[in-house]
Amino acid sequence: MSVSALSPSRALGGVPGLLQVVSLLSLVLVLLKAAQLYLHRQWLLKALHHFPSPPSHWFYGHKREFQEEGELPHLLKRVEKYPRACVRWLWGTRAFVLVYDPDYMKMVLGRSDPKSPITHRFVKPWIGTGLLLLEGQTWFQHRRMLTPAFHYDILKPYVGIMADSVRVMLDKWEELVSQDSHLEIFGHVSSMTLDTIMKCAFSHQGSVQTDRNSQAYIQAIRDLSHLVVSRLRNALHQNDLIYRLTPEGRWNHQACQLAHQHTDAVIKERKANLQKEGELEKVRSRRHLDFLDILLFARMENGSSLSDEDLRAEVDTFMFEGHDTTASGISWILYALASHPEHQQRCREEIQSLLADGASITWDHLDQMPYTTMCIKEAMRLYPPVPVIGRELSKPITFPDGRSLPAGILLSLSIYGLHHNPKVWPNPEVFDPTRFAPGSTRHSHAFLPFSGGSRNCIGKQFAMNELKVAVALTLLRFELSPDPARVPVPMPVVVLRSTNGIHLQLRKLSDSEMMLLKDHTQYVSKFGKLSKVPQSCLTLCDPMDCSTSGFLTLHHLLELVQNHVH
Repeated sequence: MSVSALSPSRALGGVPGLLQVVSLLSLVLVLLKAAQLYLHRQWLLKALHHFPSPPSHWFYGHKREFQEEGELPHLLKRVEKYPRACVRWLWGTRAFVLVYDPDYMKMVLGRSDPKSPITHRFVKPWIGTGLLLLEGQTWFQHRRMLTPAFHYDILKPYVGIMADSVRVMLDKWEELVSQDSHLEIFGHVSSMTLDTIMKCAFSHQGSVQTDRNSQAYIQAIRDLSHLVVSRLRNALHQNDLIYRLTPEGRWNHQACQLAHQHTDAVIKERKANLQKEGELEKVRSRRHLDFLDILLFARMENGSSLSDEDLRAEVDTFMFEGHDTTASGISWILYALASHPEHQQRCREEIQSLLADGASITWDHLDQMPYTTMCIKEAMRLYPPVPVIGRELSKPITFPDGRSLPAGILLSLSIYGLHHNPKVWPNPEVFDPTRFAPGSTRHSHAFLPFSGGSRNCIGKQFAMNELKVAVALTLLRFELSPDPARVPVPMPVVVLRSTNGIHLQLRKLSDSEMMLLKDHTQYVSKFGKLSKVPQSCLTLCDPMDCSTSGFLTLHHLLELVQNHVH
């Protein structure tokens, strides 16, 4: 071999040629990718041509419209203008069909289409592949395994635990409103619902509401909710490698670690308790096991069927779903009642007649508050805790009106849009609990706060119980009114939150007021509404006057009314 063949000058002489080859290959790859994206856009345009939408930009889709008007206001305009469904372009090569019609919902939720793979990929580092993300036979096996955790024999004693957690929160509110009647409630409610789920489903000892580590977990969940939605809407953040290098990607990673540290500690604590003498046999002898115990026993008795990773994924999933969605529901329900004092008062009277001072609330009480339940459902119609769920069509579908979509199309089932659809709910923005009065009729898929079909929320009865307990005990303790200076702005970020928090004005009800209310509700239950009483009697005292003299006058009023009736 000659010396000249190995000389530095000869080697360097080949560098420009190598760069040319690399540049040419890069150009070819870019052109191929551009062609792929173009063909995909053409396929989408053809597949979605039956579904109208406002004009979209070829590159950034409908992003500008949603940013200018706000996510939900723009959605409601579409619901009113485009029947049943419409298309939303995130950017030039990604679009999905927004669905807000009950017939469409029924068809989709009656199938077994998988969750959106994009959402799945973004959420998996947070909650793992648990019941929310599982598909097919594995999902069915896990669902069947976990269903006994929501048997009514398990749920019954939870009511007392829920009540204790709510009272801790209300005691804290009493201290805070003594200094300032204005309160942002979502954070407090989140701590309370986390406390509840930790004690009920995970056998946790101690109070989460005073634990700083738990507050860090709640903040991590809040951050992750925003980060997932932000990433879904950013074309530059779709690639995992690129996303990890961004500030948002690093933030997401840190928040996931915080969430996992919390759930790992919960699992470790329960395992340690089960190792105590006699505890394992005691738990094993129960007819029904709690959520975490079901998972741990499945792991111990058949380790190959449930890995440590599977176990943590289920705990991560239910820890999030069992507290964050319920916190959203309770917070918006209290806001709705604060905004409609006449319905709030009627609920309070119903609860007072049932529970008196609320010293104890039991499973049997929960089915004896029909008007309060109507108000809870109407609030969840206006403010659904989970405003949207996603699907990817695994096979073509033809809807009742004849329009079709091919396999591979992404669907966004807008629960918020459905619940505000004027063709489904007349005057949808009006708070009207009579929509849910006993005997009222509606489409089977017009009201979906817990989704529908075989993949509906496994913990919906648990959630409804907690909603009722929280509302009942809160109304017995406080009078709620909205804060006019800080009206909440609903924002869909995995669950329904508010861009500026949910601020209320709280006024502690005095003992004399509660005695007044008790006498009033006793009278109403015995003699009927005060509207039947002559005006001359009513002018003696406003039944809801809260002064001590009003309390004495009310007794005179009741005597006068009783004499009049008889």
